[in-house]
Amino acid sequence: MTVPNLAGEKVVLDAEALGRTLSRIAHEIIERNEDLAKVALVGIHSRGVPLAERLKQLIEERAGVVIDLGSVDITFYRDDVSVRAGEPPQHPQPIVRASRLDFPLEGRTCILVDDVLYTGRTIRAAIEALFDYGRPARVQLAVVADRGHRELPIRPDYVGKNLPTARGERIQVQLVEIDGIDQVLLLTAGEPANG
Repeated sequence: MTVPNLAGEKVVLDAEALGRTLSRIAHEIIERNEDLAKVALVGIHSRGVPLAERLKQLIEERAGVVIDLGSVDITFYRDDVSVRAGEPPQHPQPIVRASRLDFPLEGRTCILVDDVLYTGRTIRAAIEALFDYGRPARVQLAVVADRGHRELPIRPDYVGKNLPTARGERIQVQLVEIDGIDQVLLLTAGEPANG
């Protein structure tokens, strides 16, 4: 099996630019939602959770309204995770984290928060997981980066940066809470390496 070798990485957003991007998204959320008391931010594990926490803080500082915060794990809603009875998994299995939605969803605008929007499959899984907890009035989507290549008809309501990519490229959002640094990288695959 050949494993792609990452030939290069380019910083497309540094810590300061990422902070400005989140500030702009927070302002857009405030502008587009008349009753912020009925808005809940729901981070998708793993990087969507600290992003949702940051957006909550920014919105509360600017609007003076406390909004609900939750998290959702999509592991068992993904269409690429296979659990086979009695046999070892064919691929490394993802870590399962707890979903936390400590508020009723009915009548609320739930804003799903994630780092990168790519095919749309993660968001489809998140919507499915969310609806297992209740039926929100509206579901919106906020992402730091939209890299294109959609396979499902999903569009973000709030997007930090549109970063069109080639199939061999990736966008990686790094956050202080998880990675020890705030930045968004464009990773370019080089020649396949034997591995």
